[in-house]
Amino acid sequence: MSNKPNEQEEKVVSLEKNAASFEENYIDENILADSSSKVKEFIKKFMKRKTAVAAFIIMVFLLIIAIIGPSLAPYDPGAFDYDNILSGPSAKHWFGTDHFGQDIFSRILAGAPQTLGVALSSVIVGAALGTVLGLLAGYYGGWIEMLVMRGADVLFSFPDILLAIAIVALLGPGIINVFIAVAVFTVPSFARMMRSATLAVKGSLYVEVSRSLGCKDGRILFLHIFPGTIQSLIVNFTMRIGSAIMAASSLSFLGFGANVTDPEWGAMLSMSRSYLSTAPHMVYLPGLVIFVTVLAFNLFGDGLRDTLDPKIK
Repeated sequence: MSNKPNEQEEKVVSLEKNAASFEENYIDENILADSSSKVKEFIKKFMKRKTAVAAFIIMVFLLIIAIIGPSLAPYDPGAFDYDNILSGPSAKHWFGTDHFGQDIFSRILAGAPQTLGVALSSVIVGAALGTVLGLLAGYYGGWIEMLVMRGADVLFSFPDILLAIAIVALLGPGIINVFIAVAVFTVPSFARMMRSATLAVKGSLYVEVSRSLGCKDGRILFLHIFPGTIQSLIVNFTMRIGSAIMAASSLSFLGFGANVTDPEWGAMLSMSRSYLSTAPHMVYLPGLVIFVTVLAFNLFGDGLRDTLDPKIK
């Protein structure tokens, strides 16, 4: 008789475990199914935007070139060939040669990692700092919000390129200082955007429930509020890469960035401007590469924003 209660308790525990396991598996399957359907819906909606799809293909191609481009260069980008000085585009030299006989196509491939690397890394750093500042400003408000927003307003009062020039003028020329300058003027746009997104999300029911359950601020910020701002973050990140490429190339063009002898796209333009009338291919082709790169990132960002906007079908 004494064993019957124990057997009943074991059955109850077993049933509870089975129910919990069923519920967990059921919820997990529903979450996976819901996520899968959202991804399919996103891809279907994005594929309708042909311009954005084309921009995405170009963007992926450029990123691959930035990784493996130097190894694909048909010529040594630093080698001089005085027999082919200022040669125009041909089957031997697709983009022609410069005033040292260097193959321009090889130099563009060799300069892709530096140009795109500086732009991407500076936007990543600026986005990280701006995201943290925006989250703190939107969540806590008060003097933190005032300090962050007034600082952003001061930085926004300067055009991006002028602010970058001022920073590089203080720090001195060099590709590292270009990276710092571009990262600095990237911060305020992310800070303002993340503050607005945080204000929109922090009043949600699940955030209020988390707060009432005694969750710490850090957990609420990064596990509950931050995921609700990722869409805005991704769109802004993509759009800012084009601006960063333009700023980094402009600083190198003005002599504040890479050395003029380096195969960096802006530095190539700076070195080529004296030959605009005699060898226009030296200016037009590197400039065209910068134009296509910036345009691809901007068009992809526009398409991504429209795809993630539920109001746009």
